[in-house]
Amino acid sequence: MLAKQQTIQFSDHSSLYDLIVPKENILRRINDLIDFSFIYDELLNKYCTNNGRMAESPVRMFKYLLLKTIYTVSDVDVVERSRYDMSFKYFLEMNPEEEVIDPSSLAKFRKLRLKDTDLLNLLINKTVTIAVEKGIIRSKSIIVDATHTLSRSNPFLAIDILRERSKLLRKVVYTFDDQFKKQIPQKNTDNNLEMELKYCKELGKRIENEPSISSIPAVKEKLNLLKETVDDIQENLTLSKDSDARIGHKSADSSFFGYKTHIAMTEERIITAAVVTSGEKGDGPELPNLLEISQENGIDVEAIIGDAAYAGKENLKITNEQNIKIVARLNPSITQGFRKDEDKFDYNKDADRFVCPAGHIAIRKARQGTKNVGGNQVDTYYFDIEKCKSCPLKEGCYKEGAKTKTYSVSIKSELHQDQMAFQETNYYKEKAKQRYKIEAKNSELKNVHGYDRAISYGINNMQMQGAMAIFAVNLKRILKLM
Repeated sequence: MLAKQQTIQFSDHSSLYDLIVPKENILRRINDLIDFSFIYDELLNKYCTNNGRMAESPVRMFKYLLLKTIYTVSDVDVVERSRYDMSFKYFLEMNPEEEVIDPSSLAKFRKLRLKDTDLLNLLINKTVTIAVEKGIIRSKSIIVDATHTLSRSNPFLAIDILRERSKLLRKVVYTFDDQFKKQIPQKNTDNNLEMELKYCKELGKRIENEPSISSIPAVKEKLNLLKETVDDIQENLTLSKDSDARIGHKSADSSFFGYKTHIAMTEERIITAAVVTSGEKGDGPELPNLLEISQENGIDVEAIIGDAAYAGKENLKITNEQNIKIVARLNPSITQGFRKDEDKFDYNKDADRFVCPAGHIAIRKARQGTKNVGGNQVDTYYFDIEKCKSCPLKEGCYKEGAKTKTYSVSIKSELHQDQMAFQETNYYKEKAKQRYKIEAKNSELKNVHGYDRAISYGINNMQMQGAMAIFAVNLKRILKLM
C-alpha cells in the first residue's frame, strides 16, 4: 500500500544536515535543482492505495538507484552507506536516526515498480526541460552517435568472472593483512563452475568470520560484489544467457556481444534523446527517432552533427524536408534506395560493410561503374554463402543452389550531390568541429558510470540502466553549467 500523499517528518536532529552537508555538496545541489515528485506521479498506478503493508516511498527508492549510478556501487553497499553517510541520508530525505531499507527491496522495486515504465524518455525529458528553463541550451544543433555496451555475459565465462572477483577481494585483503593468506582456502584449479562457486563461498565465509578484516569498507565492498556475483550465477546458472544481446561490429575484424545506445546531444553536452537497441543494429536508421524525440523534448534543431553512418539517402531526404542540415561526411555506400524495410540491410560505418538481418557481416565489397558519383556507380557486397545456406532467415533472401549472395547499392543521387557541395562550406567545417564532444560523453558514461557493461540481462534492463546513467550525467552537466 502507498500513502496518498508523501510527507516528510523531520526529527529534532534534522538540523545536523545544515552543519554536516555543505551547500556545494552535489547531492544537496541535485535535491535543490529538481522536484522528484514526478517519480511519485509516474509510479502511482503501480501501487495499491488502500490495501497491504505501507510501501517505501517510490521517490526514495528511485533515489537509491540514482545513488547507485552516481557512485557505481552494489545494492548492498548503497544501502549500507546510507546508514552512516549524512549526505546520502539528506538526499534520501531521511531523518538522521531513521533505519535504512533492506537491499533486496531495490531488486523488487526495479522488477515490479519500474517494469513497463518508459523511464528512459521520462528522465531525459525531465532534465532537458530543466536545462531549457534554466537557459542552458542555446544551440540549435544536436550531435549524434552510438556507443556499445557489452552484455553482462560477454566476453567472460561465469567461472572467469568469479575468479576475477575473488582475485580482487584477496588483493584488497592482503593490502590490510598480508598474514591472512594463511587462512585463505585452497584455490580451485579445475575448470569446474560448481567447484569455483564452492571456493568463492568459502572464501567469503572466512573473511566474514574475521571482523577486523571484513569491517574495512574497501574489503566489504569487494566482498559484497563477490557475493552478489555468486548469487546471480546460482540463479541464472551461467552469465552467458542474454537473449536480447547480439553481435555488433566495431570494425571489419573486431566484434562485441551486447547492446547499442544511440544518443543525441546538444553542443552544451546535454543528452536530448536516446534509443537502446541490440548490438547488430546500424547507427543511421535510428537518426529519425533521435531527431523526433529531441524535438518532442523541446529542442529546436537546425543541424545534426554525426559521422558517415548518418548521411544515408533516407536521412538526407527526411532532414531536407525540415530544412535541417546534416553535418556528416558523405559515404555513398550507405544509401538504401527504396527497398522494402524487410529487404534492407544495415550499414556498419566502422567496418565499412553491410550487415544482413541475421547479423552476418559482408566479407568483401566491389565497386562497378564510372568513377564520378553521377555515373551510375554500384557497390556490391558479398556474403559468406555457407552461412546463408543454414540461415533461419534465408527464405526470400537466399536462393537454393546459388554460389554467391550479394547486396548492391546505387550511389547515384541528387541529394548526395547537394551534400557534397555542403561539405565544402565554412558552416559545415565549423560545425564538424563539435563532434568530439559526444565521444567525451560516451567515455563519461562508460568510465564514470559503468556503462561499458550491462549490469543485468535483457534490453528492458539495459534501457533502465541507460536511463539512470543518462539522468546522472545530465544532472551533473546542468549543475556545472549553472
